[in-house]
Amino acid sequence: MRKEPRKRLVPQQEPDQHKINEKITAREIRLVMESEEPKVMSTYDAIKLAEEQEMDLVEISPNAVPPVCKIMDYRKFLYNQKRKQKELKAKQSKVIIKEIRFGPNTDEHDFQFKLVHAKKFLEEGSKVKAYVFFRGRTIVFKDRGEILLLRFAQEIGDLGVLESMPKLEGKRMIIMLNPKKGK
Repeated sequence: MRKEPRKRLVPQQEPDQHKINEKITAREIRLVMESEEPKVMSTYDAIKLAEEQEMDLVEISPNAVPPVCKIMDYRKFLYNQKRKQKELKAKQSKVIIKEIRFGPNTDEHDFQFKLVHAKKFLEEGSKVKAYVFFRGRTIVFKDRGEILLLRFAQEIGDLGVLESMPKLEGKRMIIMLNPKKGK
């Protein structure tokens, strides 16, 4: 039995977002330059002008009539675009949600223990989702669950802001707490 040779995976290059130089198919283009007024000229003349400056003719707005082009260093332009996208991505903050679970008959010591953890989560800048889980017939203690969650929100009020009042979703009664901005 003979093994077949492995196929090499070649990374696919993304297609150019802009048409450059000879790939521009329009006969006439509107050439935009930094220090001059835009002028309409033939694509051939514009490419010659770009070659004289050792730059590329790049189609910026293909849907305009005639298409708008600019003379620039295309590789430098792509590099700057990628750098800007990377900076924007780095500035985005991800929201982390930490969950704290209670039962309708949660004891005082357990409540205090979970309160300390919730305070720590809010100080770190995470959102806190606190919920009372009703198992089996404990659903008849909805009022206890609501009182427990409201007390929890009140005790943690110096670090977190209550996003919404307790609401029942299936067998869970849920509240969300956001960290205060000043902290």
